[in-house]
Amino acid sequence: MTKIWNGSKGGLIKAWIDGVELEDKAFKQIENVASLPFIHKHVAIMPDAHWGMGCTIGSVIATKKAIIPASVGVDLSCGLLAVQTTLTASDMPDSLHELRIEIEKSVPHGRTNDGGIGDRGAWGNPNQTILDTFKSSLHDELKMIVDLDPKLGKHAFERAPYQLGTLGTGNHFIEICTDESQNIWIMLHSGSRGIGNKIGTYFIEKAKKEMERWFIHLPDIDLAYLPEGSVYFERYMNAVKWAHQYATINRKIMMDNTIDALKIAIKKPFDIINKAINCHHNYINEERHFGEKVFVTRKGAVRAQEGDLGIIPGSMGAKSFIVRGKGNRESFNSCSHGAGRLMSRTAARKKYTIEDHIQATMGVECRQDVDVIDETPGAYKDIDMVMKAQGDLVDIVHTLKQIVCVKG
Repeated sequence: MTKIWNGSKGGLIKAWIDGVELEDKAFKQIENVASLPFIHKHVAIMPDAHWGMGCTIGSVIATKKAIIPASVGVDLSCGLLAVQTTLTASDMPDSLHELRIEIEKSVPHGRTNDGGIGDRGAWGNPNQTILDTFKSSLHDELKMIVDLDPKLGKHAFERAPYQLGTLGTGNHFIEICTDESQNIWIMLHSGSRGIGNKIGTYFIEKAKKEMERWFIHLPDIDLAYLPEGSVYFERYMNAVKWAHQYATINRKIMMDNTIDALKIAIKKPFDIINKAINCHHNYINEERHFGEKVFVTRKGAVRAQEGDLGIIPGSMGAKSFIVRGKGNRESFNSCSHGAGRLMSRTAARKKYTIEDHIQATMGVECRQDVDVIDETPGAYKDIDMVMKAQGDLVDIVHTLKQIVCVKG
């Protein structure tokens, strides 16, 4: 059942949150967004929604002639990639620990203290193929972006080439999963890395400066926007488009390297079945809804047009789902991007112990140390309730359960 209400400051809200928690400060953010004059029809809220900068993660916002950079976020074009293999659970090695270590050796992840090239530091420089890929596919367009906004330069050329093909930290992961028929899947989650974060942050600040320059007062300054036709609007759109390309290539490199790791750890030859499922969830798209052409920003939401295949992951110890969109027009053809956080990372670290985490991830080969407590399953909403709340948005095609989880 969709919850529908008019915000206290004006504007219509439609939310798929039946049976799931949504904190008070998130409600306030939603109403702030709905009150803006360029919102098209209503704001759509997914069941994994929770507080974020400016607007909730789990928001779908259609706008006319303006974009709110914070409604896209800073993990630009973060998304998921999943493939099914010809392997089955019985083909897995006796030691899933060795398989996890092989994946961790193949895909740089986590943080280092090198102060320069970021996540590559602990694993050495990327091979020449990755650098050549960056140069041939990403370098020239990035240079045009940096020529207009030089403050992006450091992240652009000192880090972006070296973070291509890396996982990062936080909720980013690589998982080996079984489906309901015991087929083996590979699923990973990451985005445009440090350069995407820099682009998002930079243009959020530019939008705030524009609001000051035009004496525009907002219910939350993080909702600063860029009007279509303004000096930074086109620059932002081009930068976001570039970050999308970077993120897509990044996920493909990691998937290729993960497949190579499986070929080392598993002696049985295997192939990939069908086309990879690739969906992103922090992005902008020009679409037509309710008879008008609009900009749609999905911040922690996935496009679910009729027939679209998507991925909705749970937490480290929970199920994930391959879904098919139903094309629900009220949600602007969207669905959730995951389970959604139930509490902040700080709160999770205070509440849960390593013993709690070990119990919650029983049966999953994964890290079980203090540095991943903020990603423990209890920090997230119940994925079954999230899926139940969006039954009119997607159909479940496959139910996945991870047996190996690599975290940054």
